Amino acid sequence: QVQPVESGGGSVQIGGSLRLSCTVSGTIFSIVNVYWYHQAPGKQRRFVALINRDNRRDYVDSVKGRFTVSRDNSKNTAYLQMTSLKPEDTGVYYCNVGPLGPSDDWGQGTQVFVSS
Repeated sequence: QVQPVESGGGSVQIGGSLRLSCTVSGTIFSIVNVYWYHQAPGKQRRFVALINRDNRRDYVDSVKGRFTVSRDNSKNTAYLQMTSLKPEDTGVYYCNVGPLGPSDDWGQGTQVFVSS
């Protein structure tokens, strides 16, 4: 079973930075796309960023220029570098992997809190 494990969350002030990690087991990491999602308090989980197996990147408009997604296949790990953080970035961040699209395997997520 594919098991993503997110880490790196925490509490930061407005304008701060965090780097989230997603380490994956149970699959051949180099052939999967990695999707990052954000679930704000009381809201549905939403797509944030993608890095596919060819290192093509895509972002939702609200994070373009602030977030950068990357991956290290030798470590079975993907990263989400978040800068210029805003209060609306608060929430739980999840990663998801799959060869053709997101799967049904979700991790526990990592909590981010941006305070003023």
